[in-house]
Amino acid sequence: MKQAYLTTINALERMHRQFLEVIKNELDSTDVRDINNVQALILYNIGGDELTVGELTLRGYYLGSNVSYNVKKMTENGYLHQERSSHDRRSVRVRLTDKGLALSRALEIMFERHATEVSDAGLDPETLTNANDILRNIESFWLQQLGFGPRVSEFSRVETAA
Repeated sequence: MKQAYLTTINALERMHRQFLEVIKNELDSTDVRDINNVQALILYNIGGDELTVGELTLRGYYLGSNVSYNVKKMTENGYLHQERSSHDRRSVRVRLTDKGLALSRALEIMFERHATEVSDAGLDPETLTNANDILRNIESFWLQQLGFGPRVSEFSRVETAA
């Protein structure tokens, strides 16, 4: 079990890095050089919404300090517009500029192309749904390890058995 678990963790890490490389290749092929792959993914996740950095962190599962840095860089490069909340001056809301919307649309086209190509590669919706179920179970397990959600401890299993 331990080896299978560690192999799964390594595969998840490797796939995430490869996915970021796919985004980098897409940016390079369209000659976009002023944003990196992680920033492009954050931008895509913002989409048409207006969010605070905190909301973006929760939505995208990014580290807060990384999101703040990346939001700053994307704002400097014209992809995001920042505005302080009129109700809470500590809170900054971000939304995509026209340049950001154009890149978000380009990424959407890439995902649509991938959806077609993934089926050509022999992965059907049922296979992907099963994979997603398994990944959600792993995510749930890790959240339990962090203290979020129900957790079955050794002590509670002994009580249940008694």
